[in-house]
Amino acid sequence: MFRTRLLSGVVLIVIAFAAFWVGSPLLPILLFFVSLAGYRELIKALEVTPRESEKRFGGPEITGFIGIGVYYLLILLSDLGYMEDNILYEMACIIGVFLAELFVYVLAFPRYQAEQIACSVFAFLYAPVTLSFIDRIRMGENGKFAVWFILICSWGCDTCAYCVGKLIGKKKIFPVLSPKKSLEGCIGGVAGAALLGAVYSWFVMPREPRIMGLAALICAVGAVVSMVGDLAASAIKRNKGIKDYGKLIPGHGGIMDRFDSVIVTAPLVYFLSVILL
Repeated sequence: MFRTRLLSGVVLIVIAFAAFWVGSPLLPILLFFVSLAGYRELIKALEVTPRESEKRFGGPEITGFIGIGVYYLLILLSDLGYMEDNILYEMACIIGVFLAELFVYVLAFPRYQAEQIACSVFAFLYAPVTLSFIDRIRMGENGKFAVWFILICSWGCDTCAYCVGKLIGKKKIFPVLSPKKSLEGCIGGVAGAALLGAVYSWFVMPREPRIMGLAALICAVGAVVSMVGDLAASAIKRNKGIKDYGKLIPGHGGIMDRFDSVIVTAPLVYFLSVILL
């Protein structure tokens, strides 16, 4: 299992490096497929459609799939210079998905419950929309380097927290939700992410103490949020009585199992980078 998990992790890093380095059109296309998979996993977990229905798609789910396609098409066209005011169109798409889900609810009533429609909209915002901020960071100023802050905040924090927790972790802070998480591990994860961010910025950005400090701050705050994202995804699984969101990534589970922290970290890193750097 460890070997499979390690190999899958290496493959993910290689794919991320290629997508981050090339940028558009590779990155938005990759994010589109990741978003489709993540959305599908959430829809199944939240029981918008029956779990035993592996091949059938309901109205709310089809609406979400179409919305994801339109949303990432707008992002791709913007990246390639075919559109201006892309934020306006993307916001219109998000509202459009919400309204379309309401149409499905009304036209198919009483086939779907209000909770199913709400969960479908939630899943669209939770995975596809938040993941799109990875592309937004990459296409911005210094994006080729700043985009890596997302992985430092999420996967870097996770690795540091695991190591510190294994070595000195004693005080359990979420015994019901995540029994293995310790206070010492959480502190180590935040501190480790901050240190990694500072060191990384020293090599790829202007070598100024201010830049290093801001990079450390971004990664520290991002690390805290990444742990919240991880715990939130775990809470959904526990609420619904499932072990993993899927089996797409050998040794890791599904997209939502591996990208749960990345999903919530990406928007935060984007806004902090724009404001501070």
